[in-house]
Amino acid sequence: MKTNRRDFLKTMGALGLFTIVPSKVLGSTTRHIAPSDQLTRGVIGVGGIGRSSYHFASDDACRLVAMCDVDSKHLTSAKEAAKKRFNEDVKTYHDFRDLISDPNVDIVHIATPPHWHGIMAVEAAKAGKDIFCEKPMTRTIGEGKRVKEAVERYNRIFRLNTWFRFDDTFYGLGTNVQPLKKLVDSGLLGWPLKVTVSASTGFAWKFFWVGRENLVPGPVPAHLDYDLWLGPAPYKPYNEHRTHQTFRGYWDYDGGGLADMGQHYLDPVQYLLGKDHDSPVKVEIDAPQQHPDAVGTWRKITYTYADGCQIVLEGEGYESKGKVPYIEGPNGKVYQGFECTIPNVMQKIAEMPDPEPQRTDFLDCVRNRQKFALNEDNGHQSCTIINMATVGLRLGRHELAFDPKTQTFIGDDAANALIYQPMRGEWTI
Repeated sequence: MKTNRRDFLKTMGALGLFTIVPSKVLGSTTRHIAPSDQLTRGVIGVGGIGRSSYHFASDDACRLVAMCDVDSKHLTSAKEAAKKRFNEDVKTYHDFRDLISDPNVDIVHIATPPHWHGIMAVEAAKAGKDIFCEKPMTRTIGEGKRVKEAVERYNRIFRLNTWFRFDDTFYGLGTNVQPLKKLVDSGLLGWPLKVTVSASTGFAWKFFWVGRENLVPGPVPAHLDYDLWLGPAPYKPYNEHRTHQTFRGYWDYDGGGLADMGQHYLDPVQYLLGKDHDSPVKVEIDAPQQHPDAVGTWRKITYTYADGCQIVLEGEGYESKGKVPYIEGPNGKVYQGFECTIPNVMQKIAEMPDPEPQRTDFLDCVRNRQKFALNEDNGHQSCTIINMATVGLRLGRHELAFDPKTQTFIGDDAANALIYQPMRGEWTI
């Protein structure tokens, strides 16, 4: 069934008033479900990460019940895979609004290009759904603010899918983030700190996800609803390089390798520095002039906080001389492999208290209505760091001043115009 947007929004508005928590979470008698009860999930976008082995799953804890894609080939392939792997006849939708309004879906997993993340997350929140969103959280700062507001207003549980602040081996350091967090919190390195994300940390991975200039228009494949794929983005004639795996190279849909990998690298830095409720006051950019449509490369991006802490991203052709510390302060430096200039550092931090525990089981957070470790608050903050730089890149600015409280640029109307970017046609957030 295809839902008219006006009817959809009217229905969602009513649901927003009366349906705060899905029936699978509270039950018909408004009681919390038992931890053993099964949740359900619907995935929007099954052509890439939504079909990865990590995400394309259905089990006793959370059953995959619905999928949506504007590419019928992707949808047919995913439906067949679900039948083969899980023996499930998963419901399929062409329009995300129909999946969101499906009463059998508890959790909406957003695995689309980023220009859709904000709209889909807000509409899911209005519909009383909990949200699992791929990175980057949103394509603009303004969309991130709207997602945060909607998640809070409708009491939803939101997870942003980058996990290095709490799990897995941290980039280039040979350890997870906990010992680094203990070291920073101990004050042994001094303050302020400088964190350098260099090619040696793996940041060059996907760095060259750039667009192509002067694309030649071509026919839209019969299996792709290109108009719905574009959605809120400005209309541009179809070329296959705009869509699917290479969409990240165009400003209308993403922000190249910076936006694609940036939240993976910057979110744990934000956590390490204790900046979950703060933003840099300045971003400096060394980059060639960008094309208005196709994302290009950059050489160096430097963020500075009000207290003097800095984050430095090294890009194309930029190589620091000598051995580059990942974290450095007035009293010490930390290199790859957790090599530290402070003697006996591991013994010293072992004697210090562990960081505050983080809630890292998303399904448990949904059942018990508790914030996930990386949520709409701190996720928006780390995404804002990325989007500060994409604004500067697009405008060719070498420096932008930013007000963390108002989340606006200081004295730059053109930069502020990119915080809330106009959307095409009937789309709005």
